Amino acid sequence: MKSVCIIFLALMICPVSATVKLPSVISDNMMIQRDMPITIWGWSDKGETVSLTFNNQTVKTKAGKDGVWKAELKAMPYGGPYQMTIKGKSNTIQLSNILIGDIWVCSGQSNMEWILYNANNGKEEIKNANYPNIRLLQIEKSISNIPLQDAVSKGWEVCSPQSADDFSAVGYFFGRAIHKELDIPIGLINTSWGGTGVETWTSIPAITPYIENKKIMEELQSPLFSQRLSKKEETDINNILKTEIGLEEKWFLPETNLSGWQTTNVPGDWSSMNINGNGVVWYRKEFTLTSEQAQNAAMIVLGGIDDRDETYLNGKLIGRTNEYSANRQYIVCPDGMKTGNNVLTVKVVNTGGAAGFYYSADKIYCQTIDSRISLAGEWKYRLSMIIDASNSLSPNDYPSLLYNAMIAPLTYFPIKGAIWYQGEHNAFEAYRYRTLFPNMIADWRKAWKQPDFPFYFVQLANFMAPASLPENSEWAELREAQHLTLQTPNTGEAVIIDIGEADDIHPKNKQDVGYRLALNALSKTYKKNTEYSGPEYKSMQIKDNSIILTFDHTGKGLIARGKYGYLQGFSIAGADQKFVWAQAKIEGDKVIVSSDQIKKPVAVRYAWANNPDDANLYNSEGLPASPFRTDNWKITTQK
Repeated sequence: MKSVCIIFLALMICPVSATVKLPSVISDNMMIQRDMPITIWGWSDKGETVSLTFNNQTVKTKAGKDGVWKAELKAMPYGGPYQMTIKGKSNTIQLSNILIGDIWVCSGQSNMEWILYNANNGKEEIKNANYPNIRLLQIEKSISNIPLQDAVSKGWEVCSPQSADDFSAVGYFFGRAIHKELDIPIGLINTSWGGTGVETWTSIPAITPYIENKKIMEELQSPLFSQRLSKKEETDINNILKTEIGLEEKWFLPETNLSGWQTTNVPGDWSSMNINGNGVVWYRKEFTLTSEQAQNAAMIVLGGIDDRDETYLNGKLIGRTNEYSANRQYIVCPDGMKTGNNVLTVKVVNTGGAAGFYYSADKIYCQTIDSRISLAGEWKYRLSMIIDASNSLSPNDYPSLLYNAMIAPLTYFPIKGAIWYQGEHNAFEAYRYRTLFPNMIADWRKAWKQPDFPFYFVQLANFMAPASLPENSEWAELREAQHLTLQTPNTGEAVIIDIGEADDIHPKNKQDVGYRLALNALSKTYKKNTEYSGPEYKSMQIKDNSIILTFDHTGKGLIARGKYGYLQGFSIAGADQKFVWAQAKIEGDKVIVSSDQIKKPVAVRYAWANNPDDANLYNSEGLPASPFRTDNWKITTQK
């Protein structure tokens, strides 16, 4: 996880200096958007002349009264690497290894933030992440009440195993697919924050009409708000992690002195240990393996941990997860295990709210090739560091905080487009999301002065326990709101109701997510002849006691995926609006839906559930149908 930085008014303008300075997002290894004029900006003495040379272009400009200078370069085709030279009256900055290609912004909440290391087959994916013509820019977590001219970042990096391991997995797989197909340089900017709502990613002017509590907006725009942000920095959990004693003293080593450790039961949260606030607690468990058990690979399963963990076995790191997850699983090779006593150490970091091990004892174990050893029960623990979280400020506490710090500084860069994975946080207000989400897209396009740049998003995955009977679902309503956003020009959707995990809001299959987003881009943006969508509901016709459905994006034909060969996931209702499970069959490019319980059907729903795990309508290209309903009856989130 990148550090959380709190930025306030004083950082809006770089302090006046006698030397030319650049924002962090302009650096060695950067990507410049092809075929569009681009602005390079920075700071110097007011009125100072700044000269910029790049790819046979030289331009001169002067800094304004605020010390800000801007230089515009003419559009250029893709290529590189190039150098850039920026000269002021007292210093020269030389940037190298710059490429011209396509830049994509990757944003959203935790499933976009989810790093490559924690994706399926993460270690192997990282090992193979050598793409010198893919460039990565990680925007650090920051909040601000005013739009900033620079984001917090370490600058652009060449895509390599060292830089890709903690970059957005969805962003990486998306960019890799496009790069492989088109062989052009690709720049990826990851600016995401777990657990955040669409409101905080929208600018103040755009979100104000949709905020009922006007007092919040007044507070946000008050000059005193900057002082409040400054105070919040004092309780930043990431400042504490830099001096965390457990890591300094290597509590993960088996020979660690346990004299200061106490006993607790796992699963259990910190409140049961009288620990409250954000901080770090180390846990330790010893267990025994026979020589046979230690000869083969094993899996350490830790259930749910809130929020982050680093897990060690016999002093060696075997895995880490940087967000709350309900299904921690780490593979251990035989050379990491011992015959006899083994020491498992878990460092748990709380960044907000409750913390600790969750769910049932049967989800905490070591799985060997022929046996399961429970790891639940008595563990040793030691508090490393704690801070009072009562003054912490969440990016969701006020609108626009993330837009100002993590989007506004990027709008100086022309981009090719954006990909977005968010919505879980807004599921409780799904009907309102129908307006908020398209509003945010329009807001970003206005800020970039690119009124129709491509915007491709991920529909919510299947999650939570499957329903035994048809029922209302906020997640289904949020998926509908997302799908309706396709009415906004130049948008696209990746449907992933088939790759989620019932007990984990962060499915690890990010490969298919990135690939399905890339299909949208390859077809719609790059004009490749490829199918990018699964079947989409088009129309219905009632005939006798059945409803006949027609679809767009049927590709080479509709199919029922699965070993049984028949459709599932459909429900049907009469005028009483009471849905029952239905029988459904494919006839040509249509689906016929009926039920013996409904003599006069009027409506059909498909995959209308938190976790429609049985939904299996696809086209022959292997893309799942988007959930839908044919009715317009009032839904649960509609006020």
